[in-house]
Amino acid sequence: MNYKRISIVKTFMNNRFIESVEKVYIKKNLKKLFVGDTVKIGVFVEEGNKERVQFYEGIILAKSKSCINFTISVRKVFQGIGIERAFLVNSPKLASIEILKSARVRKSKLYYLRNIIGKAGRLKQRVKKK
Repeated sequence: MNYKRISIVKTFMNNRFIESVEKVYIKKNLKKLFVGDTVKIGVFVEEGNKERVQFYEGIILAKSKSCINFTISVRKVFQGIGIERAFLVNSPKLASIEILKSARVRKSKLYYLRNIIGKAGRLKQRVKKK
């Protein structure tokens, strides 16, 4: 009996099953998100028995793609203190993602922005080609 072939078939079947389940939850109307973009994210917040949308605006520092577990790390500076938050892009808790500005960066992770204060942390704007 060829056990190696059986294990390959099992993993293939498991992957197909997982993909079919995840396909239901993946959002289809998303714009392309790039590291360095300034985004405004609407998050559903429950307060008591009411639900409202709270907006979070910042720069995308990093993104990691893993099918349904696509996450972005967003950083904003509020009253001189840097705040970072990770968002699951396909989560039902996200109401909207709006791209405000795009920046031209040459790195995939912008963790160096954590150590920079003030105007030095500005990113060069990306020019859109027509």
